[in-house]
Amino acid sequence: MDDVISGSAPTRTLGGSGLSVFPVGLGCMGMSQDYGPADDNESLATIRHAIDLGVTLIDTSMSYGAGDNERLVGRAIAGRRDEVVLATKFGILREERGGPARVSARPQDVARFCEASLSRLNVEHIDLYYLHRVDPEVPIEETIGAMAELVGAGKVRHLGVSEIGPEDLKRAAATHPITALQYEWSLWWRDPEDDVVPTARELGIGLVPYSPLGRGFLTGHDLATANLTAADDRQLDPRLQGDHLERNRAALAQMRELAAETGVTSAQLALAWLLAQGDDVVPIPGTRSRNRVAENVAAAAVSLSDKDLARLEAVASRSAWSGDRQTFAPHRTVRRATGTTNTVGGTQRDSRSSANR
Repeated sequence: MDDVISGSAPTRTLGGSGLSVFPVGLGCMGMSQDYGPADDNESLATIRHAIDLGVTLIDTSMSYGAGDNERLVGRAIAGRRDEVVLATKFGILREERGGPARVSARPQDVARFCEASLSRLNVEHIDLYYLHRVDPEVPIEETIGAMAELVGAGKVRHLGVSEIGPEDLKRAAATHPITALQYEWSLWWRDPEDDVVPTARELGIGLVPYSPLGRGFLTGHDLATANLTAADDRQLDPRLQGDHLERNRAALAQMRELAAETGVTSAQLALAWLLAQGDDVVPIPGTRSRNRVAENVAAAAVSLSDKDLARLEAVASRSAWSGDRQTFAPHRTVRRATGTTNTVGGTQRDSRSSANR
């Protein structure tokens, strides 16, 4: 790989909406849940440092930490609102921090959810408001219709959806323009490329991959369950256990060697790969560290040639990785990579990990 560092990165526009953002955003979920104890002061500093470095898209949700994450983000952006494209979500309810969660997206509740988020964030409007999960009890047109009313009222600028199948995505877009689709997508989770990504592009919807670093595994750190705290939900990730872990370690080792040849980190290589999938892609890696956010931001200046991408595909192809993910989607089953579906205890196991993103 030659001359991979190409300088500053231009902004990217999500969908046909004109919403322009820095190519790499910041996911804030881990600052309040799932990945073990966090230091609020360091999290605040991380968000502010990301903004200092040019990051504009800041992503949170009403469910993260049962609202605590929105409060944290609101504190971090105080006095800097005009520098931020603020995204939050509704539709997953968590009554208390660390407690169980459920899906609820009834149209009569949407305005109330939005007002609560505005209050916690201490802002007058939300730039990008996502439906976090489709409520299986509510036609998606009704939920999107209620969200559209928020746009008309000036409470919300743009609408997004998260973890939604192609048919529901089409129905949502037919109800109101959808600016962004959020979905797990990374080098080791490629299923969205089969149908979700093509459908979004057909509809002119921007792509916002979450967990683009594989819950942290693609950073090169050994996330074997023995190395995680009891409060870290990644202990439940099948990819980090047994034979799956050994196979994934082997693929990661080759990926790290390739990254070392370029003078970039494996995390930067993973993000650069996603960015190379199209100008409509804006990944939102999560971190609680100022050093890590600087590393992620630098990936926006990494340019991969066709030859680079082919070499990466040879060592970290879709078939190189092992293990299913586990994703929060109560009472709704979707296709697995194997072609089967399974809903267990209100949690959809359609592939690889256990976060409530």
